[in-house]
Amino acid sequence: MKIDEGISNPIHPHHKLKLEYTEIPFNCDGCKEAGIGLKYSCRRCEFDLHKACAMPPPTITHPFYKKFEFQFNYRPPGQHMRICDACRNDVLGFVYHCKRCDFDLHPCCANLPQVLDDGEHNLYLCFKLSSSCHHCGGKGPGWSYRSQCKSYNLHVACVKELLVESWQAMYLNADKNRIREIQTRIPSLSRKLRNHHGGRGGKVMKCCQMAGGAVRLIVSAILGDPTAIIGAAVAGFMSK
Repeated sequence: MKIDEGISNPIHPHHKLKLEYTEIPFNCDGCKEAGIGLKYSCRRCEFDLHKACAMPPPTITHPFYKKFEFQFNYRPPGQHMRICDACRNDVLGFVYHCKRCDFDLHPCCANLPQVLDDGEHNLYLCFKLSSSCHHCGGKGPGWSYRSQCKSYNLHVACVKELLVESWQAMYLNADKNRIREIQTRIPSLSRKLRNHHGGRGGKVMKCCQMAGGAVRLIVSAILGDPTAIIGAAVAGFMSK
């Protein structure tokens, strides 16, 4: 039987970090982004890292920036606020930075799969939107996932926004009225799709069913853990 003796990390040198699995959201002490599922943790200090943040390669390349090399940094470079070019969120901790192109990527964003497959449909990671996002309705900058039929698009940033809102309601000591308010305010992706298509025909319902599976896959990928059960548990709250 193999015993997990833990790993060391430069920003937490006093104790070993053990690989754990959790269905409770955590804030990564490396990149400062949300996580769930597999993590490296020190229970004594309540210190947690995404798996991608705990053992990051010093340099990476990415298919969207084939001619550039990204270097891992424990803190954002320079004196000014940096923004992740994938999700458009602020960079507050660990980051991959390219000096040549001045681009930045959160570790989990840098590891987003190019293709997500739920067994029936494929979702493709895109550098920019070709049509409106089904959450915000816009075509703003930032990466997105698009269905093979090109009828479903969702910003990576929009999924993160939904996650933060839902977790604040569920886990941050919010009262029941606040939880109901959040649940009411978070738009149903299925309802958005029906309105977008202007009806409830067979094709529309099929697209709506695909949307539910899409959110589960994207949630799992963004949180740094491809476990389908995690995505289903979190996305179930968001898409009701």
